[in-house]
Amino acid sequence: MPAGLPSPRTVGIDFGTTNSVVALAAEDGTVQLADFAAPDGTASVFRTALCFWQDGGVRNGLAHEAGPWAIAEFLDFPQGSRFLQSFKSVAANPAFEHATVFEKRLRFEELGRIFLDHVLAHGGEALRQLPERVVVGRPVRFVGSRPDEALARTRYDAMFGALGREVHYVYEPLGAAYGYASRLDQPATLLVADFGGGTSDFSIVRVDAPGATRRCVPLGSAGIGIAGDRFDFRIMDRLVLPMLGKGGTYRSFDKVLEIPDGHFTDFGDWSRLALMRNRRTLAELARLQHSASDPASIGRMIAVVENELGYPLYEAVGKLKRGLSSETHAGFSFQSPDLSIEAEVSRAEFESWIAPDLRQIEETVDAALASAGLRPEQIDRVFLTGGSSLIPAVRRLFEGRFGESRIDSGNELTSIAHGLALIGDAPDLAEWTVTPDA
Repeated sequence: MPAGLPSPRTVGIDFGTTNSVVALAAEDGTVQLADFAAPDGTASVFRTALCFWQDGGVRNGLAHEAGPWAIAEFLDFPQGSRFLQSFKSVAANPAFEHATVFEKRLRFEELGRIFLDHVLAHGGEALRQLPERVVVGRPVRFVGSRPDEALARTRYDAMFGALGREVHYVYEPLGAAYGYASRLDQPATLLVADFGGGTSDFSIVRVDAPGATRRCVPLGSAGIGIAGDRFDFRIMDRLVLPMLGKGGTYRSFDKVLEIPDGHFTDFGDWSRLALMRNRRTLAELARLQHSASDPASIGRMIAVVENELGYPLYEAVGKLKRGLSSETHAGFSFQSPDLSIEAEVSRAEFESWIAPDLRQIEETVDAALASAGLRPEQIDRVFLTGGSSLIPAVRRLFEGRFGESRIDSGNELTSIAHGLALIGDAPDLAEWTVTPDA
């Protein structure tokens, strides 16, 4: 910790799909976010990304970096590196056994430990000696059609157990709720909506008046594996994938068939798209190109995979999404030697693309209310957090349900870690912790 500040008693880690944040709380209730002197400037938000490259001078011949340094390494030498992003999204997926990186097989927990090592190293003096109590955020519901919660817990234990500290798991929106409650000066029933990269999670907390023996009481939670990454894929599906062969046909003997959607599934997830660069997948795509009615489109898909264009593609997607959060129209632009796309998109078009996802999110809010035994009119305050909470259609969903006057937001990327660190020093910590059989 910087000179003059009390020593931390607990650390809160928000291990996010897109970004991660670390906060340290002292006995007097002060919270300090860990800062990282990244290539683009000091920041408290650390991109959840890894980059690997071969180096005969390091152990096992595989060098690596994380966060903004991983992005810088990849951009410097994309052809000679492997870039992994959003790997949290496979935590509960039993089909994911390992990522193959330059012939080496790395399990989820190994990726996670490498990532944590870099977070601590780049955190400088603040993270050189962690407190004995670590509070880690986890989604209410992990990503996937049938997420294996027990498997995710086992993998998290193996990942965070490497810290050598007492680790407690708390639902991510409860972390944000606990931090937000410290700003309230009167009793309230609070709903927190956390929109991350992979999941949208909702928790309801009863906040008593300042000075109460037990200030906060969790009442109910619900979550769904739909959030920012799904919104990104809707853009990819409309603007990019048709250029890569989706909706096209191929010839099988004397029949002309539509190209199966399965060839494009991995484009819906940053972590899976990065793993498509392997011999088996590229051989399958080469065979598809040979039989496709439009082989040039499949050639463009092969180029995206071979040339590691997933990161710049999703950067263009993110830029469009952010633009539509503040403007009614925005441009999508992607230029490379193998793929060129220019398109004008209206906010209304984007909102129509994500409408099915918003309906499922609204149903999950209903589930959170039901789990707490409450009706919408019994919620006094609604706190929106996470990057996708800035999308106007998302905000309107809550304004229509709860009224604009009850909606609050702010610190969208750091509120969870802040609250997790505070929870770590709470006398009723066990009431906030997610048990293995939860």
